[in-house]
Amino acid sequence: MKKFTKTEKSWALYDWGSSAYSIIITTAVFPLYYKAAATDAGVSLSDSTAYLGYTIAIFTFILAMIGPILGTIADYEGMKKKFFTAFFLLGTVSTAMLAFVPSDNWLLMLVCYIFAALGATGANLFYDAFIVDVATEKRMNRVSSFGYGLGYIGSTIPFIISIAIILLAQNGILPLSVTNASRVAFLITAVWWISFSIPMFKNVHQRYFIKREPNPVAQSFKRLGKTIKEIRQYRAIVLFLIAYFFYIDGVGTIIAMSTAYGTDLGLTSTSLLIVLFATQVVAAPFALLYGRLADRFTGKKMLYVGICVYIVVCIYAMFMETIGDFWVLAMLVASSQGGIQALSRSYFGKLVPKENSNEFFGFYNVFGKFAAIMGPILVAVTAQLTGDSRFGVFSLVILFIIGLIVLSRVPEPEPHDSVDEVALES
Repeated sequence: MKKFTKTEKSWALYDWGSSAYSIIITTAVFPLYYKAAATDAGVSLSDSTAYLGYTIAIFTFILAMIGPILGTIADYEGMKKKFFTAFFLLGTVSTAMLAFVPSDNWLLMLVCYIFAALGATGANLFYDAFIVDVATEKRMNRVSSFGYGLGYIGSTIPFIISIAIILLAQNGILPLSVTNASRVAFLITAVWWISFSIPMFKNVHQRYFIKREPNPVAQSFKRLGKTIKEIRQYRAIVLFLIAYFFYIDGVGTIIAMSTAYGTDLGLTSTSLLIVLFATQVVAAPFALLYGRLADRFTGKKMLYVGICVYIVVCIYAMFMETIGDFWVLAMLVASSQGGIQALSRSYFGKLVPKENSNEFFGFYNVFGKFAAIMGPILVAVTAQLTGDSRFGVFSLVILFIIGLIVLSRVPEPEPHDSVDEVALES
């Protein structure tokens, strides 16, 4: 396997920058910041967790609705980068704005979080679709995993800086309140994300596209309708998307609500931040390992491995009571979360027609985002009904099992590298 090309590195480096959002805003600092604000306002622990779940459901529903049509329009020459840029700006600006929301207004925090999440997840839709433009089919597993690996490594740097500022503020070493220290973390996230996205804008370009037509929006709706009518021609894609719908639901829900869940168990903010940092460090080499093993054993078999690990995670979560238990759970998640996401992306990239990659990745986004609606709501409702978040996490196991069964029916993608792809590799 040849070394990574400049284009592949530039594409993967976006993960290095944007993953700061994933760990600081989605997983670590913001959920703790929000939970503290909601608790101070008199909101119960289970209710604040539920409200976060409902918020995640709202923004994922919005993006799921607009994803396919935006993806179809983005298949036109030159449009993919424009849509990517628009969502990128929405995400980075909204993330920075979180630093200026009053600390006693937890509801406004969630509203601002919706726009930040819309931007981040929307940009990722087009970023994922760019994989067909930067890597040949035989390199997709390795390149996709390389992106996730860089993301985990890169995100640890702003994460360490943010944790240090928050802990120093907590101990009175820095002349900042914990609230203001958290706000600094939000600004660091936005700056980091923007800075390491520059190579993506400079060196990654849309290679596969459809020529512009008159009335592109109307034509895009027609193409989308045609794809839906002829969906039987894409049996492998449909089966994979159904499987993906179920198993990625559990993955995304566990990632998005892990800190809120740990808080409900009585774990301190400091302990949670340390565990999350360790998770990022461990996840990086495992993401790269999944890519290498996929080249040897196929991506599908490695997806089986990842799903089985998550089934164990859901079962183990029922018995989690101590910080030691949370460490075990976190390391299990770290061993597979990057690999399962990276290989899902590359597996799907091999299945779809390249000229229509954005349209199909729009469907990929729909199935992923609708799944992300169901998971958080399932956890939220179960947590409120039982008063125990553990039952919500355990209920996710059925989603992984269904995903595993459906995935077993998906055929392996047939290699069809073109002359153009071979040129891309060189």
